[in-house]
Amino acid sequence: MAQYELLLPKMGESVAEATVIKWVKQPGDMIALDDTILEIATDKVDSEVPSPVAGKLVKTLFNVDDVVQVGTVIAIIETEGGNAESSNQVEATPVKEAPVAAPVQNQNSQNSTEVTADNSSTKFYSPLVKSIAAQENIPLSELDQLVGSGSEGRLTKDDLLAYLKNRGQQSAPSATPAPVSAAPAKEVSKPVISVSGGDEIVEMDRMRKIIADHMVMSKQTSPHVTSFVEADVTNIVQWRDKIKNSFEKRENEKITFTPIFIEAVAKAIKDFPMINISVSGNQIIKKKDINIGMAAALPSGNLIVPVIKNADQLNLFGITKSVNDLANRARGGKLKPDETQGGTFTITNVGSFGNVMGTPIINQPQVAILAVGAIKKKPAVLETAHGDVIAIRHMMFLSLSYDHRVVDGSLGGMFVRRVADYLENFDVKREL
Repeated sequence: MAQYELLLPKMGESVAEATVIKWVKQPGDMIALDDTILEIATDKVDSEVPSPVAGKLVKTLFNVDDVVQVGTVIAIIETEGGNAESSNQVEATPVKEAPVAAPVQNQNSQNSTEVTADNSSTKFYSPLVKSIAAQENIPLSELDQLVGSGSEGRLTKDDLLAYLKNRGQQSAPSATPAPVSAAPAKEVSKPVISVSGGDEIVEMDRMRKIIADHMVMSKQTSPHVTSFVEADVTNIVQWRDKIKNSFEKRENEKITFTPIFIEAVAKAIKDFPMINISVSGNQIIKKKDINIGMAAALPSGNLIVPVIKNADQLNLFGITKSVNDLANRARGGKLKPDETQGGTFTITNVGSFGNVMGTPIINQPQVAILAVGAIKKKPAVLETAHGDVIAIRHMMFLSLSYDHRVVDGSLGGMFVRRVADYLENFDVKREL
C-alpha cells in the first residue's frame, strides 16, 4: 500500500486559496480515478476537485468552511501497490498521525482568532494581512470597513500599515472621548426594519454575499458617471437573421448579438486605451491585454462574469465560440476560477431582461462597464441623397458607467459613441 497526498490544485494565476464547502467523499470511501472528492469555492466560482488516483480515502485534513492555501495537502488516499510511477504520481512521504488541521487563517498566531472569529465576511485577506491584523488585534469587522487598493479592491499590506499609522494616532488619547468617525455614523444610519408575521427571512447565499460586498465597495471606491448613446443596429439585426440558421446548422450552436458587441468594444478600446486601465492609489495602470468580461445570469438569479482573454486578437467566429462556451459552462457551474479573473472591461446585457437601458456598477478594479439595452423597432429619421425620410429601424441604447476619478466625460462620451459607430457601420456582407 502507498499513501498519496492530495494537494489543493492551482486554480488560476490570481487565486491563492479556496474554501472547503463540501466533502463528497468521506474517510473509508473507495475512490475511482477522476471521482470528485470535495467541492471548493473561491471568491468567484465553485469548483470540484477530482482524484488523480484510485484508492481509498483514509483521511481528510480540513473541515467544511476551512480556508486552504493552494498547494496544501487536503486529504490522504491509500492506493494499491507501492509503485507510484505506475499512475503518474509522485509517492508521498509517510504521513504522521495528526489531528485535523485548523483553518489556514487561524494558524498565524494566538491572536488571529480576533480576526477570523466572525465567518460572515466574504472579503479575501492574504495570510500576511491577516498576520499583521492578528498582531495588532484588529477584529474582522474593522478590517471589512477598509477599502483596499489591490486587485479587485483587496486590502494590501501597505493599505493596512497606512491605516495602522493613523489608527494609532487616533486611539492614543484613551482618556478623552474618541472623535466621531464614519463607522458609528454608518451604524446609526441603518434603517429600522420591521418584521411582521407574514414576512419571510431568507439568508443570503455565499455568492450573493460576495456580490453585495463587491457592489458596495465599488460605489465607495469610484464616483460613477453614466453616458448614454442610441445606436442604429439595423444592419446587425438583418445580418444575423440572414446567417443564424446556417450557422446553427453548421456549428450546432447559436450566434447571439453578444459577440458582435464584444468585437465593437475591443475595437473601441484600441482607439481609446485609457478606458482599459485600473487605479492603484495615485497611479494609473494601463492594461496591455484587452480582456472583456460578460455578465451572465445564473439559474440561482446571481450574476457571474466570465472573461474572454485577449478579445482583440480573436475574429468574430472565435469570439462567438468563446462566448457560447463560457456562457454554457457558467450556467452549469463548470467555470474554472481563472476564467473569471483578469478582466479589464465588462459588458452587461440588460436588454436580455427587456430593459432599454441601465446604469451598471463598475466591476472593480476596472474603470468602466457598458450596458447594452433591448433592441427595439422605432421610427427614425434617415438622411438620404434625396432628403430626409422616416423609416422603421432597429435601435438600441448603450449605457457606459465610468470612474470619474480617471475617466472624464469627454473620454467616456467619445468611447461609447465610438462603440455605437462600429455597430452602426457593421458590414452586412461579411462571412462567419
